[in-house]
Amino acid sequence: MEGGRDNMTRPKPNARAPTPIAGTRTVPLAVPATEFRLAGEYIALDNLLKITGAAPSGGAAKALAAEGAVKVDGVVELRKTCKIRAGQLVAVGTARIRVVT
Repeated sequence: MEGGRDNMTRPKPNARAPTPIAGTRTVPLAVPATEFRLAGEYIALDNLLKITGAAPSGGAAKALAAEGAVKVDGVVELRKTCKIRAGQLVAVGTARIRVVT
């Protein structure tokens, strides 16, 4: 340490974040799907969200569906109690649920 200063590198006060390259985009990391084993022929959407923990309650699950925050096989699903069958993929925010038999 010379002159009472340490030799640590400090960022420049006006340093900017790197500029993204034109034509590129950020791709979110893939979140693995939770598998839900179906006991019967189908399960109602609101019940699936509640049972898997994607929604804290049945009322919250119905509200998510009504707001258009739920996708079934990539399509927004507004029906709160639509029948979800084996092979379908349900997405809410970052949560994904694959229904299997």
